Amino acid sequence: MGSTQFGNFRNLCRDSTLPICNIFVADNQPPNAKFGGCPLLGISLSGDRNLSNLGSIILCFFAIIATGYLIYRSELKKAAVGRREIQIFLAGYIIISICEIFTVGGIPLNDTARKAFSAVHLGAITATCWVLLLNAVVGYQLLDDGTPVSMGLCIASGIVLFIGTGYITLDTAFEWTGHFNSSLSGENRNIGLFVLYQIFPLVCLVVFLLLELNLVIRVLGEKRPTAYLAAAAVLFAIGQVFQYVISKHLCDASNGKVNGALFETLFTLLSVVTIWIFWSSITEDDWPMPVGGGGYT
Repeated sequence: MGSTQFGNFRNLCRDSTLPICNIFVADNQPPNAKFGGCPLLGISLSGDRNLSNLGSIILCFFAIIATGYLIYRSELKKAAVGRREIQIFLAGYIIISICEIFTVGGIPLNDTARKAFSAVHLGAITATCWVLLLNAVVGYQLLDDGTPVSMGLCIASGIVLFIGTGYITLDTAFEWTGHFNSSLSGENRNIGLFVLYQIFPLVCLVVFLLLELNLVIRVLGEKRPTAYLAAAAVLFAIGQVFQYVISKHLCDASNGKVNGALFETLFTLLSVVTIWIFWSSITEDDWPMPVGGGGYT
């Protein structure tokens, strides 16, 4: 009965490789192993160390480069609605990718550093999903996009969520106040982190999709961009299926060499790129393309 309690991370950490699982173990013990699952061991290194997920590390480096390029491409679209706001979202995804190298990729670190990266990772996920939702709101132009008010709201609210989620994670990991000590034993139940890390981002993503669908179909009167939006949603969902459903089976089949985290990283990257393509498809281009006698279109 207890294993079904709201806020329980034990079963999730048993079957998946999530950044939050790092805060429930000591001395870099593989979280999956502690909870009776298949430990992601990856590649053996010297000194009885392991590089857990080389594939995810490589994909994260690629994600950082690709997202940086999308930020640059966004900068060129001078007339695009929400240009600065989409760049803030992309910057958040870069932070997530950097943290993932150390939390999910499993580059050897001391226990304190890994837990700190995990806190930043969780905070970045919460804040970035919120910023993505605000990007959908920006499309309705209730506030002028790119203004100090619009960007300030986007950044300030994201920072509040980042700090709040990060603090709860650190307090849980290092037992600063003792308020979350019970999370480190038993079923590793932490309602605050469950809401902020599992439920809140999902709500943000669903509301983002609904707002964008309404914007494209009812306000802009277009249909083709909905294909990009649907593709982004499907790609993200596939990644989550690999992470939460297929991961354990891949780990068992490969004797701990790989699990669903690798594919979650891949499909999340593809989803982010597709979201950018969707945004680009519904905004006005202003490319500095020389024509004729040196003029610009």
